[in-house]
Amino acid sequence: MAGGDIVIREMVPSELVFVETVHASAFGRDEEARLPNAIVSAGHDVISVVAVDGEYFVAHALFTALAGIDRALALGPVAVVPERQGQGIGMRLVETGVELARNRGWRSIFVLGDPGFYGRLGFRAELATGAVVPWAGPNFQAMELVPGALEGWSGVLVYPAAFEQTDH
Repeated sequence: MAGGDIVIREMVPSELVFVETVHASAFGRDEEARLPNAIVSAGHDVISVVAVDGEYFVAHALFTALAGIDRALALGPVAVVPERQGQGIGMRLVETGVELARNRGWRSIFVLGDPGFYGRLGFRAELATGAVVPWAGPNFQAMELVPGALEGWSGVLVYPAAFEQTDH
């Protein structure tokens, strides 16, 4: 596979099959592989970003609208094929999605994941403490795209039903 010509861009719906392959390769489980298709097919408002090396899809990140708070997104799943992990592709992918979200008027993003990785991108657990979700804890983090967007907020975050079939 080529090495330096990664293109990061928004996914088009006809590419969902390639996205499923990326997730299946990265996670080795069907739940995450099927999640993007389930969310996009259900018509949820999403930002879906892919990394492509030539004709090969090597990474994908999905941002999905949440209910329960004004203009918030859930980030996940995020996947990079195993042979391309550790090359900064995931970081670039998430940064691109965050910038698209900011430009489209989203106010915050929530993620369940490694604080070491997501913390470098600006996600912080203390910003997510107002969210009522079953997976609350130090790995549940948030980012404000609009300063103060989460200040004083608390409530139940409602994820699309497709998320109920995964470990988030």
